[in-house]
Amino acid sequence: MRLGNFSVSLTVKDIAASRAFYEKLGFKMVSGDQSKNWVVLQNADTKIGLFQGMFPKNTLTFNPGWDSSKNTLTDFEDVRDLQKAMKARGLTPNPAADESTTGPAYLMLIDPDGNPILVDQHVPSPKK
Repeated sequence: MRLGNFSVSLTVKDIAASRAFYEKLGFKMVSGDQSKNWVVLQNADTKIGLFQGMFPKNTLTFNPGWDSSKNTLTDFEDVRDLQKAMKARGLTPNPAADESTTGPAYLMLIDPDGNPILVDQHVPSPKK
């Protein structure tokens, strides 16, 4: 399975304080809207998302269809195809992506330790 671009989505109490902290470590904002309580920061190839009031826990995030610079890939596994493969391996996404649709969609899994995993496709489905 090719899950796509990876980042860690951190649940923060004070987005301004967290952003300032990570910027001191050399991260720079690459997307988001602090006034809407979310930003994505990058340092070289490492990305972290800061989310205030959006997720209950820190979350591992994968973006099918994006490379590490958010460029859209022409060849990638659609989130619904990934979901079918996950189900075939005994995993149960919740919520699951609607397999009757195309384009942007997402699914979530919880690992054995309770860590949320978000597979969040923002781009149109690849041509088949």
